Amino acid sequence: MRALVRDPARAAALERAGVALVTGDLGGRAALCELVRGADAVIHCAGAVRGNSQADFDAVNVAGTAALLEAVDAQAPHARLCLLSSIVAREPGLSWYSRSKHDGERRLTARDDLDWVVLRPPAVYGPGDTEMLPIFRAMARGIATVPGSPGARTSLIHVQDLVHAIVACLQAGAARGQVLELDDGRSGGYSWAELAAIAGQVFGRRVRLWQVPAPLLDAVAAGNGALARITGRAPMLTPPKLRELRHPDWVADNRAITAASGWTPAIDFADGLARLAL
Repeated sequence: MRALVRDPARAAALERAGVALVTGDLGGRAALCELVRGADAVIHCAGAVRGNSQADFDAVNVAGTAALLEAVDAQAPHARLCLLSSIVAREPGLSWYSRSKHDGERRLTARDDLDWVVLRPPAVYGPGDTEMLPIFRAMARGIATVPGSPGARTSLIHVQDLVHAIVACLQAGAARGQVLELDDGRSGGYSWAELAAIAGQVFGRRVRLWQVPAPLLDAVAAGNGALARITGRAPMLTPPKLRELRHPDWVADNRAITAASGWTPAIDFADGLARLAL
């Protein structure tokens, strides 16, 4: 088993687990070829989640996917390739990120000659997550910050369930050539009120909703973009990202992935939240 890493020092845990580290990134052909040489399965989970332009995201999520496909063509043409995309790819017009994930998928789904499967998870949380953790920490303090409508609905998935789904889809012949959504099994997803109620049960306190004023978020996102142009640092919250966050429906459906692979989730939100070290 091999993993592509930019900084081996930050991947010491992988090395201790017996994973061979290949130093490089998605722009390095030699490293990519070394990574996939002779592989039976390739998992593509690298991606850009921060940026201040479409080009920032496309450089990794589109061009990086294309570069990996070239390496697979050359070194592992019979491997099954699992692309970890995102549920936002189904709405490519919303943001730079959603467009890049959609276009990255198209680089793969256009290839009838390759053995591939695409997974579209919703928001992923659990060990190693840094994006959802501040939201859950705020809930532990009694506040659920709502960026859009409190009635918006979203699905979630714990990283452990996601890993098991990837393995199941790599092994299942029926998953070949499919684009599959997945979640934690909550039919219809969660509203913010439901998330707050579950968090309240887990933390033993009332969790109140705070709908962040739209002008405040708009100003922060615009300021982040302006600051990024000066500093060169990639921001997370930008006007396109706000459109994602305010979208009313990020609900996934497990029926297709379960039919194709037999996978079902094991960790619901209450269980997953209780496992977090907050």
